[in-house]
Formats: sequence, C-alpha cells, structure tokens
Amino acid sequence: MTIIIDKEKCTGCETCVDECPAAAINMENDKAVVNNDLCVDCGSCVDVCPAEAITME
Repeated sequence: MTIIIDKEKCTGCETCVDECPAAAINMENDKAVVNNDLCVDCGSCVDVCPAEAITME
C-alpha cells in the first residue's frame, strides 16, 4: 500500500505525525509528507486526519 497525502487538504495540524507508530510522517513547509519506505501500512494516519487529506492506495 502507499499513503497519499493531498497537500491541498492538509491543514498542517500534525495529528498524523503524532499518531504514526513508525515515524514515517514529517512536516515540510507546514504540510505532512510520508516516507513510504518507513510506513508500515497500519492506516492510523488515515483514521485520525481531521481534514481527510490522507488515503491509502
């Protein structure tokens, strides 16, 4: 699976950063960015994103 972050929807709240158990999400220019090499495909970030900016494909 691949995590996709919609930069237009992302509000920069950092909820996904705090939730990620693999530390695979960081902030760049006030937007979330995922490192798919570190991601463990748990879907936690998708579930907690208040802006619904994160999807899994």
